[in-house]
This record gives sequence, structure tokens and C-alpha cells, in this order.
Amino acid sequence: MKVDKPLLHKIAQLAQLEIDVRNEATLIEDLSKIVTWIGKLQELDTAGVAPLNTMSWGPTMLQEDTAQPPLEHEKGLASAPSKDANYFRVPQVKE
Repeated sequence: MKVDKPLLHKIAQLAQLEIDVRNEATLIEDLSKIVTWIGKLQELDTAGVAPLNTMSWGPTMLQEDTAQPPLEHEKGLASAPSKDANYFRVPQVKE
């Protein structure tokens, strides 16, 4: 599969990403490398390999849920890098 400008913009649209025109060439090159690598993976014989459904090999250790008192408002805000009166301040995500 050849990665070109229209494909790059289609992928960006599907992923809801904005692409800077100055980075198009680099992104096309990087995506081409990824597609080439995936093509090499598809050449491997995986007939005797069981599908992987988890990244851990051992049993999953679960911790029992225990009720605890809630964190005090002042203590929660004390570690905030930016706050405004009684609220956390965060960067604007969407216009």
C-alpha cells in the first residue's frame, strides 16, 4: 500500500487529527515505514502460534474493593499544578 497525501489526510480525518502542512512529508514517510513493517509481519508463518489475548503471562492479581472515606477537597486541590478557587484548572481541550 502506498501512503500518499490523500491517504494521510483521510487517516487524519478519521482520527480527527489536524495535520500541519509542514509535517506532511515526515508523516507520510513514517506511515510508509509502518506499513512496510506490517507487510513484513504478514510474511511470517504463524500456523502453530496460539492467538494472544492478553499481554501478561501469569494470573491477573486483583485487589478487593474496600470502602474508604473520600479524599478531602482541600487535600485534593493541594497537589494540583493549577487551581481556581475550588476547581482544578486544565488546558482547554475543544473550542
